[in-house]
Amino acid sequence: MPLRSRRGSRAIRSGSRAYGESGVPTPTLLALALAYAVAPLATDMYLSAFPRMIDDLGTGVSGVQLTLTAFMVGLATGQLLIGPLSDRWGRRRPMLAGTAVSALAGLLCALAPSVELLTAARFLQGFGGAAGIVIARAVITDRTAETGTRAAGTAGSGAAARAFGILVITGGVAPVVAPLIGGAVLGAAGWRGIFLVLTALAVLTCCGVFVRVPETLPPRLRHGGGLTTTFRTMGGLFSDRSYLGYALAYGFGFGVLYSYLAASPFVYQHVYGLSTGAYTVALAVNAFGFTSTGAVNRRIVGRFGPRALLRVGLTAMLICCAVLCVLAAKGRPPFLPAVVLIYLTASSLGLVAANATALATARAPHAAGSASALLGALQFGLAALVAPLVGLGGEGTALPMAATMTASVCVASLGGLLLARRDRPPREGGRTDVGVVQAGPSQDGG
Repeated sequence: MPLRSRRGSRAIRSGSRAYGESGVPTPTLLALALAYAVAPLATDMYLSAFPRMIDDLGTGVSGVQLTLTAFMVGLATGQLLIGPLSDRWGRRRPMLAGTAVSALAGLLCALAPSVELLTAARFLQGFGGAAGIVIARAVITDRTAETGTRAAGTAGSGAAARAFGILVITGGVAPVVAPLIGGAVLGAAGWRGIFLVLTALAVLTCCGVFVRVPETLPPRLRHGGGLTTTFRTMGGLFSDRSYLGYALAYGFGFGVLYSYLAASPFVYQHVYGLSTGAYTVALAVNAFGFTSTGAVNRRIVGRFGPRALLRVGLTAMLICCAVLCVLAAKGRPPFLPAVVLIYLTASSLGLVAANATALATARAPHAAGSASALLGALQFGLAALVAPLVGLGGEGTALPMAATMTASVCVASLGGLLLARRDRPPREGGRTDVGVVQAGPSQDGG
């Protein structure tokens, strides 16, 4: 073996030992996963408490549901603001501030005497919790870009996809365990106890970030300027066809999931007559498919590359949703084929989510906060949009769910398979369309 090759191999092995296959130290990755999980836990943990909250706060169903809407709006707006701020001020300070705001807001939720104050506190809780989502992605982008430079350029988007796979798994498990935890706390301490648990979790997250998450954006790579610079950066991201394609694949890929989640109670319980317990099992099975595929993706992305796996995931989702839509258009789909198609769709999303995130943020590694913010805003904006769309078709048919899922995956496929089809790893030291320096070539094999 030539001397240069041996040195390159030693550098690669050294980087692998120091940072693991994902390019991110394991303690840091665990702290980021915890920060990433706070928002989905805060979304689903208190849903079973709605009836008690209605009685205690003297409000109606719409009043309590508004607290969930406020939380989602806080998540979306928080990511749009906190992401670019992290490009300007670094990652640690905004992340610590966001988790602290989330903890304080959780305490305010627990003490809220009225639904109006609870709604305001939920907005703050979502706004602060957004830091954990948007900056976790940015930190991974920073770390994998840095490690790729040190370890002979081998980390790239493949290493990022492995790290993002952990976040995908976390995001899939949290909504499953959240109702179980919430139900147990509700029985022991009431609905206010749920928000005290969320407060404690936010405090634990803040401590984890303080101890285990270093500053990953050095001052020389930070962006100055105000809102004008921020909007210019985001406009540059949207003018990058590849970033836009990956962002559409990510956002509308989750649009498929949210279409299913919004309609699933009516489809499973009204159309197919499942009990509440059986419906919960169905949700858990689909969540298992989503998270298990995310785990498999971490193992195979180094061999096949994130672009190839993204194409596989989108193609599988497109086929499954189209078949489900055809079956639903003919009447009530047979139960077993419908369940299998939905499971395969959820499982394929595990491939799409991690790889689309890695490829999108790789387009702008030194504007990773802004790139991550747009991904999150698109994701949660669609979450707020698809629920009423699915509800327009009524409760007695699966067609609105299947049609909305199919429409979403068509847009996702347009982005991931067409807009981004000519994406090439940028040259070392090159510049992307958003005017930021890339960390090095990507060796993803896509």
